[in-house]
Amino acid sequence: MGTWGSGNFDGDTAADHLSDLTGRLISEIAEAMSGDPVGIEPDEYWGVAVPCNLELLGLIAAQGYVGASLPAPETIADWKSSYLAVWDRTIDDLEPAAEYKEQRRAVLVRTFDQLSELAKR
Repeated sequence: MGTWGSGNFDGDTAADHLSDLTGRLISEIAEAMSGDPVGIEPDEYWGVAVPCNLELLGLIAAQGYVGASLPAPETIADWKSSYLAVWDRTIDDLEPAAEYKEQRRAVLVRTFDQLSELAKR
Protein backbone atom coordinates (compact mmCIF):
# COMPACT_ATOMS: atom_id res chain seq x y z
CA MET A 1 0.00 0.00 0.00
CA GLY A 2 1.20 3.53 -0.63
CA THR A 3 4.13 4.52 -2.74
CA TRP A 4 6.88 2.29 -4.10
CA GLY A 5 8.94 4.80 -6.06
CA SER A 6 9.40 8.43 -7.02
CA GLY A 7 7.76 8.21 -10.44
CA ASN A 8 4.40 9.71 -11.33
CA PHE A 9 2.87 6.24 -11.54
CA ASP A 10 4.61 4.63 -8.56
CA GLY A 11 1.78 4.63 -6.05
CA ASP A 12 -1.63 3.23 -5.25
CA THR A 13 -3.50 6.39 -6.21
CA ALA A 14 -1.75 6.53 -9.58
CA ALA A 15 -2.53 2.84 -10.14
CA ASP A 16 -6.18 3.49 -9.32
CA HIS A 17 -6.17 6.42 -11.74
CA LEU A 18 -4.67 4.30 -14.53
CA SER A 19 -7.20 1.58 -13.86
CA ASP A 20 -10.03 4.12 -14.16
CA LEU A 21 -8.52 5.67 -17.29
CA THR A 22 -7.88 2.42 -19.12
CA GLY A 23 -11.28 1.16 -17.99
CA ARG A 24 -12.95 4.17 -19.61
CA LEU A 25 -11.06 3.63 -22.86
CA ILE A 26 -12.04 -0.04 -22.88
CA SER A 27 -15.67 0.78 -22.07
CA GLU A 28 -15.84 3.28 -24.93
CA ILE A 29 -14.44 0.73 -27.36
CA ALA A 30 -16.77 -2.02 -26.12
CA GLU A 31 -19.79 0.26 -26.43
CA ALA A 32 -18.85 1.37 -29.93
CA MET A 33 -18.16 -2.18 -31.03
CA SER A 34 -21.45 -3.51 -29.66
CA GLY A 35 -23.53 -0.73 -31.18
CA ASP A 36 -24.81 -0.10 -34.68
CA PRO A 37 -21.98 -0.93 -37.12
CA VAL A 38 -22.66 2.36 -38.92
CA GLY A 39 -21.08 4.07 -35.91
CA ILE A 40 -17.68 2.52 -36.62
CA GLU A 41 -17.59 3.20 -40.36
CA PRO A 42 -14.35 4.90 -41.44
CA ASP A 43 -15.89 8.39 -41.66
CA GLU A 44 -17.81 8.20 -38.38
CA TYR A 45 -16.61 9.42 -34.99
CA TRP A 46 -16.13 5.97 -33.45
CA GLY A 47 -14.62 4.68 -36.66
CA VAL A 48 -11.78 7.08 -35.91
CA ALA A 49 -11.88 7.08 -32.10
CA VAL A 50 -11.81 3.28 -31.62
CA PRO A 51 -8.32 2.92 -33.18
CA CYS A 52 -7.19 5.98 -31.22
CA ASN A 53 -8.35 4.39 -27.98
CA LEU A 54 -6.69 1.10 -28.91
CA GLU A 55 -3.40 2.86 -29.53
CA LEU A 56 -3.66 4.85 -26.30
CA LEU A 57 -4.26 1.62 -24.38
CA GLY A 58 -1.21 0.11 -26.04
CA LEU A 59 0.99 3.09 -25.23
CA ILE A 60 -0.05 2.98 -21.59
CA ALA A 61 0.24 -0.80 -21.28
CA ALA A 62 3.69 -0.83 -22.88
CA GLN A 63 4.99 1.21 -19.95
CA GLY A 64 4.32 -1.65 -17.55
CA TYR A 65 2.60 0.56 -15.01
CA VAL A 66 0.63 -1.04 -12.21
CA GLY A 67 -3.10 -0.46 -12.67
CA ALA A 68 -3.19 -0.35 -16.47
CA SER A 69 -5.73 -2.89 -17.64
CA LEU A 70 -6.37 -4.41 -21.05
CA PRO A 71 -9.17 -6.52 -22.45
CA ALA A 72 -8.57 -10.21 -23.07
CA PRO A 73 -6.77 -11.08 -26.32
CA GLU A 74 -9.93 -12.89 -27.48
CA THR A 75 -11.95 -9.72 -27.03
CA ILE A 76 -9.42 -7.74 -29.04
CA ALA A 77 -9.54 -10.41 -31.78
CA ASP A 78 -13.35 -10.14 -31.89
CA TRP A 79 -13.15 -6.36 -32.07
CA LYS A 80 -10.58 -6.59 -34.87
CA SER A 81 -12.73 -8.94 -36.89
CA SER A 82 -15.85 -6.80 -36.50
CA TYR A 83 -14.07 -3.50 -37.08
CA LEU A 84 -12.24 -4.67 -40.21
CA ALA A 85 -15.42 -6.20 -41.62
CA VAL A 86 -17.07 -2.77 -41.42
CA TRP A 87 -13.93 -1.11 -42.80
CA ASP A 88 -13.70 -3.49 -45.75
CA ARG A 89 -17.41 -3.19 -46.50
CA THR A 90 -17.56 0.62 -46.41
CA ILE A 91 -14.18 2.18 -47.20
CA ASP A 92 -14.66 2.13 -50.98
CA ASP A 93 -17.78 4.30 -50.61
CA LEU A 94 -15.43 7.11 -49.56
CA GLU A 95 -13.35 6.71 -52.73
CA PRO A 96 -9.93 6.75 -51.07
CA ALA A 97 -6.72 6.56 -53.04
CA ALA A 98 -5.59 2.94 -53.34
CA GLU A 99 -2.32 3.69 -51.54
CA TYR A 100 -4.10 5.34 -48.61
CA LYS A 101 -6.57 2.47 -48.35
CA GLU A 102 -3.78 -0.12 -48.24
CA GLN A 103 -1.63 1.84 -45.79
CA ARG A 104 -4.52 2.72 -43.50
CA ARG A 105 -5.74 -0.87 -43.33
CA ALA A 106 -2.21 -2.01 -42.45
CA VAL A 107 -2.09 0.54 -39.61
CA LEU A 108 -5.45 -0.67 -38.31
CA VAL A 109 -4.35 -4.31 -38.36
CA ARG A 110 -1.09 -3.42 -36.63
CA THR A 111 -2.92 -1.42 -33.96
CA PHE A 112 -5.18 -4.34 -33.04
CA ASP A 113 -2.32 -6.85 -33.23
CA GLN A 114 0.04 -4.82 -31.04
CA LEU A 115 -2.61 -4.42 -28.37
CA SER A 116 -3.37 -8.12 -28.52
CA GLU A 117 0.31 -8.96 -28.02
CA LEU A 118 0.47 -6.68 -24.99
CA ALA A 119 -2.67 -8.29 -23.57
CA LYS A 120 -1.07 -11.73 -23.85
CA ARG A 121 1.82 -10.74 -21.58
